[in-house]
Amino acid sequence: MRIGLAYDLAEDWAGEGLDAEDLAEFDAPETIDAAADFLRRSGHRVVRIGRAQALMPLLAEGERWDLVFNICEGARGAGREALVPALLEAYAIPYVFSDPLVLAIALHKGHTKRLLRDAGLPTAPFAVLDSGLDQVGLPFPLFVKPVAEGTGKGIDAASLCFDKRELACAAARLTARFGQAVLAETYLPGREFTVGVLGSGAHARIIGVMEIIADATYGFDTKKHYRDHVSYRLVEDAEAIAAGSAALAAWRVIGGRDGGRIDLKSNGEGQPMLLEVNPLAGLHPIDSDLVILARLAGHSYEWLLEQIFAAACERTGLPWHERHERFAAD
Repeated sequence: MRIGLAYDLAEDWAGEGLDAEDLAEFDAPETIDAAADFLRRSGHRVVRIGRAQALMPLLAEGERWDLVFNICEGARGAGREALVPALLEAYAIPYVFSDPLVLAIALHKGHTKRLLRDAGLPTAPFAVLDSGLDQVGLPFPLFVKPVAEGTGKGIDAASLCFDKRELACAAARLTARFGQAVLAETYLPGREFTVGVLGSGAHARIIGVMEIIADATYGFDTKKHYRDHVSYRLVEDAEAIAAGSAALAAWRVIGGRDGGRIDLKSNGEGQPMLLEVNPLAGLHPIDSDLVILARLAGHSYEWLLEQIFAAACERTGLPWHERHERFAAD
């Protein structure tokens, strides 16, 4: 097959006024190299497309691909992750990972939590602060974060607020920094988990449940320097099993496809609460949480990519599934 790679590299955004935190969700060259090498070794022709700004003129000129591996995060706007899938759908080009609706909803933590809450799934009480603190009717302490960011952006020790003054300061700081609403939710003091998921709908399954043990607030700086501050372990106790069940249910409710990651944190009673759904999980061959989780579960990076692509091809009717057993023994 002729497979296109759609991605955002930091170097492609050079000169557009973005700082290190703005660029944090973009992929490193080694991620694209690893994906391209894997596809070529699997017998496919690979075309490196790049970001949405490169995709649009190619589409207009008549370029087409059998499948696009899309990991574009975008840089601006609430629909930034949905842009590339929407463009591909306009030209009836199949792609890996979730559709524009899922990506738009999942980027907004408030919308995601409303959807999960209405489906009866466990998530902490919350409020979206978009017009002042009068919207907050929750007891302190509260934890605040930007409503539509990933990679721990905007999260640090000051995210934990014990009174209205601290909440007002934290909300003002985040609004000024990110230009968007702020999510405030009941503080969860328990264990923190991330769950890897493969597949779509009724065929979705979890890879495993990974516990995150950090010596500081698990935010942008801690994640950036995770080797100094974080340890990860695969867990299978009762609390972890509950986290995995909630994560799989959340993946199905939101309509996630092919592969992704769900984050949870437990309350004081040891009940895992859903924090967010990540349908565009990082795929750095060494450092990304989903890759680390798969490695802890005994699987190679190649196995993980094989499972993701096989799920996408099975969903779209493409022939990749014939090679599905290649890494089955990993």
